[in-house]
Amino acid sequence: MTARTPEEVVAHAAQAPDLPRLDAEVADCFACDRLVAWRERVAAERRAAFRDQEYWGRPIPGYGPADATIGILGLAPAAHGGNRTGRIFTGDRSGDVLFAAMHRVGLANQALSVHRDDGLTLAHTRIFAAVRCAPPDNKPLPAERDACAPWLHRELTLIRPTLRVVIALGAFAWAAWWPALWNVYGARAPVPRPKFGHGAEVFMPAAPVLLGCYHVSQQNTFTGRLTPTMLDEVLGRAKALAGLA
Repeated sequence: MTARTPEEVVAHAAQAPDLPRLDAEVADCFACDRLVAWRERVAAERRAAFRDQEYWGRPIPGYGPADATIGILGLAPAAHGGNRTGRIFTGDRSGDVLFAAMHRVGLANQALSVHRDDGLTLAHTRIFAAVRCAPPDNKPLPAERDACAPWLHRELTLIRPTLRVVIALGAFAWAAWWPALWNVYGARAPVPRPKFGHGAEVFMPAAPVLLGCYHVSQQNTFTGRLTPTMLDEVLGRAKALAGLA
């Protein structure tokens, strides 16, 4: 285990030649003290329902093929979801909603994602988060998002040749996109900067189309703010924009 300053994170991210190396580097990041302490505390204390399981307790790499045409940008792993299983959106209610929808529209081979070795494969899609460690109260700080940004920027750079659409799940992910737009594509955000909204679309020259979608959190899905139909429509729109529909 290697503690790293933010500057060292940038250096390691920039040197990753491919996604497997990047994923390994992500999983070995210790740059943010607050997040490291929280993810390790959760992994040690565990939830009663998962008391007999060994938690991952580390940053979560992206998941999906290297030639993805659709990217799904989330907020951060869940303490007892990705932080437990070691795979993004795996083992929690948000993932249940997301992967069920992806299965319905043909972007995943199965509707459930319960652990790292459950056979889930994604078609044409890679999922990643703005912050790679589980944060307290599911609320990462803007400074933590900024410290984690080099991992996102390198991941986008590696899949840039095929990426056509990015779905931002929630306003936090939407805000994380604009620095990536500049660092990866050399394009500045429009002025005024487009506001997040469900179904919002932003077209930029030589960059993926950005789509807004309410986050698949229980707060949104249990209250009906985000329905299965609404999620299916965004994923279907992404497929169409990526030339897959």
